[in-house]
Amino acid sequence: MTSSGSDVEFGIDTFGGITKGADGRPLHHAEVVRNIVEEGVVADEVGLDFIGIGEHHRRDFAVSSPEMVLAAIAARTERIRLGSAVTVLSSDDPVRVFERFSTLDAVSNGRAEIVVGRGSFTESFPLFGLDLARYEELFEDRLGLFAEIVEERPVTWSGTTRASLTSTSIYPPTERGLTVWVGVGASPESVVRAARYHFGLFLAIIGGAPERFRSYVDLFERAQDEFGVERRPVAVHSPGFVGATDDEAYEAVFDGWVEMRTRIGAERGWPPPTSGDFEREIEHGSLYVGSPETVARKVARTITALGVDRFDLKYDSGSSSHEAMLGSIELFGRKVVPMVKDILSS
Repeated sequence: MTSSGSDVEFGIDTFGGITKGADGRPLHHAEVVRNIVEEGVVADEVGLDFIGIGEHHRRDFAVSSPEMVLAAIAARTERIRLGSAVTVLSSDDPVRVFERFSTLDAVSNGRAEIVVGRGSFTESFPLFGLDLARYEELFEDRLGLFAEIVEERPVTWSGTTRASLTSTSIYPPTERGLTVWVGVGASPESVVRAARYHFGLFLAIIGGAPERFRSYVDLFERAQDEFGVERRPVAVHSPGFVGATDDEAYEAVFDGWVEMRTRIGAERGWPPPTSGDFEREIEHGSLYVGSPETVARKVARTITALGVDRFDLKYDSGSSSHEAMLGSIELFGRKVVPMVKDILSS
C-alpha cells in the first residue's frame, strides 16, 4: 500500500439517488440518469481518475444498469476510468456480467473496472427469483466463477447456483484484462475472498471512524501473503460534499443526510439520528463534508491511517441538486485533490 501524494488516486462514486429540481419536486429517473452522465464528464474534465456508479432496483435510486450509464460517459470522455460501485454479483449471472463489462471496456478503449459485491440492499434477489436464504452461497459460488472467467481462458466450472460450463470461452474478450475489485462493508470473509482471487479491495466506509478499518487492510495484506499472490490495491469509498465554505456544504447536505438516515434506518432497524450526529460524523466519522480545506485534511488523514491507494468520494446526497453536485465535483477535483497530494507529500 502507498500513501505518497504522487501515487494515490482519487475518484467519485454515485448511487444515482433521486434528486430534486428547482421546484423542490423529485426529478424523473430518466433525468437523473442523464445528469449522472454530465457529472461523469465534469469529473473527467477536472482530472479525477475514476467514477463508480451503483446498482439498485428500487424507487429512490435511478440506476439499475451501471454499465449502460458508464458507456454513455465513455462516449464523452477520454481518460477517466469507469466502474460499478457495486455490481450485485450474487443476483446476476457472472457470464453476462463479464460480457457487459468487457463490452464497456471495448467502447471505452480499456477504461472499464468492476466492483463486485453482495449488495447492501436485497431487492434484486426476489426480483430475479433468487432465495435470500442462499445469500452467502450465491456470492461465494458466483464470485468463484467470475474469477475463472476474468482469466479469459476456456472455463470449465461447476457449482450450485447456475449451469455448469465445459471448456467454454466467453466473448468479447478484453484487450488488456479487466480490473476487478471486491466491495466490502463489514465482512472479513469478503476481504479474504478478494485476496484469494487476487482482486483489489474496495472498502465502503459509510459511518464511524475510518481508522477502525485498518484491521481489514491488515487482514487483506496477510491473506495475500498467505495465498502467495502479489499485493493488490485498496480503495476507500465514503460519502461527502465539498462547498465553498463549511457552512455552505453543511447546508447543502444536512436535510438529505437526516432524511436518508431516517428512511434507511427504519428499514434496517437503526435508531433515528439525534441532535449532533451529523456534526460528530463529520468531525470523527466518515462524512467528508466542508470546504476544500476541511475535506482535504480529512481525506489525507484517512489515506495516511489506512495506507490506501485510492479515495473515492460518494458525492450524491438526497437534498443536493444536480447543479450543487457538479460544483462539489469540480471543487473536489480542482481544489481538494491537489491539497491532499501536497499534505501527503510534505
